[in-house]
This record gives sequence, C-alpha cells and structure tokens, in this order.
Amino acid sequence: MRFHGRVEGAGVTCMAPGCTEPGEFRAPPAEGARHDGPPAYRWFCLDHVREFNARYNFFAGMSAEEISAAQRPYAGWERETRAFAANGADRPPIWTDFADPLEAISARFQAARPAQRADGRPLSDADRRALKTLGLAIDADRRALRQRYSELVRQYHPDRNGGDRSHEGRLQSVIAAYQALRKSPAFA
Repeated sequence: MRFHGRVEGAGVTCMAPGCTEPGEFRAPPAEGARHDGPPAYRWFCLDHVREFNARYNFFAGMSAEEISAAQRPYAGWERETRAFAANGADRPPIWTDFADPLEAISARFQAARPAQRADGRPLSDADRRALKTLGLAIDADRRALRQRYSELVRQYHPDRNGGDRSHEGRLQSVIAAYQALRKSPAFA
C-alpha cells in the first residue's frame, strides 16, 4: 500500500518516545527550533504521524473573530504585497508599442541575439571564436583578415623570435582560425 508523503529508506527511526518503527513520514520541526540552517524535521512512523496530524490545529490560539477572518474566501487578498523585482530579469515589452503581439515577443529576444555583420553574411559560432582569436571585429573583410593573419604569424613564429618556441601554441591557434575563416561563407 502506498501512502502520500512516505519517504522510504530515510534511515531514521520514529521519534515518538519508545517507538522502534522506521520514521518514514516527515513532520514540522519542534517549536523553538533553530532558524540558522535547514529545518530539523521530526520523523514518525505511520501511526505516530497520524496521531501528530490529529493534534494539529491551525486555529489554536486565535480568537473567534480571527478564525472567521481567516476562513473568509478572499482572506489574504487585501494585504499589500511586493512587486516583482525587475533587476533579476529583462523587462517585458511594452505591448502598446506594437501592433502585432508576435512582434513584441520577438523584440524581447532581439537584444539577446549576437551582433550581425553589416553586409548580412552569416557568422557561425566557430567563426565568431576564430575572429576573437585573431582579434578582429565581426565586420572585418577578407583583406583585413589576411593582414591580421600575417601580423600575428610574424609576431609568434619562432624564426622571428630568435628560436623561442614558447608562442607555438598561440601560433597554431592563429593558423587554425585563419584556415577556418578563409573558407567561411562570410569571407568568400
């Protein structure tokens, strides 16, 4: 038989005095429990959690007027609540600025799109990484690509550095980036 709320294999015995059954049902922490970490729940067997729940009274300590107020269908709606913070996410679109709701939705995501080339040629993520490796802007043309490549090869090549091979890894990444970009549709 399955019971709602059962946590099998919790590895805790029932916390009711004298009970040795496994504690598979969680109950709220005891009154006055510490609040500096996760709550220290009480664990009970099925019989003792039923007993605990039978003793629970939400309205304990309330006056008749407070109980009546808490049982109203709209109780709690008259309280003022905080507005959602806007600093955690982007602002939603101002719907009145758009004639078509789909335009408003797409406008919200336009800001997240990566910058595009002025000539409209497509750039893949690999192309963007290669341009970054070469230190070029996304609107660089084929001539700027060749010029930057030759500058970097001269800068990192061991023959130009007195045989120093410490920049060999950087040279290889520059060559790989250039080879990828020269075959790219953006530079064809």
